[in-house]
Amino acid sequence: MAEAPLPAIRSLPSWLLGRAAARGRALVAGALAAEGLKMWHHVVLSAVRDLAPVAQADLGRGVRLDPKDVVGILNDLQSAGLVERAPDPRDRRKNAVSLTEEGARLLVRCEKAAREANDELLAPLSAAERDQFMDLLIRISGTDG
Repeated sequence: MAEAPLPAIRSLPSWLLGRAAARGRALVAGALAAEGLKMWHHVVLSAVRDLAPVAQADLGRGVRLDPKDVVGILNDLQSAGLVERAPDPRDRRKNAVSLTEEGARLLVRCEKAAREANDELLAPLSAAERDQFMDLLIRISGTDG
């Protein structure tokens, strides 16, 4: 039987991490889709919960998303009744975004679904291996956790 193509590429940690990330994104995207939400919508909804009330511009910077994309996502979330915009009490020239009760309920369901998808991704690992894997990912990702 012939060896799989690209053995040099397939042995690179960056390639393997990319494959694992793609699988993880697909699992999470599927779980979120079952709740009627897209990945970036979930990210923005979560950030609104953590930062609210938050100005749209600050929200965009917080999730590192282009301001035009943030506006589109917020329009979708507002149309679905998941967030609301109101004049920012600190600066009336800006809009502040907050979760609605329905947005908070959906976010709880989506966070549960995302955790379950990540559990599926890491199912081949023992609990100790998962902890070690997460520690290693944090070290090489350039984040502080």
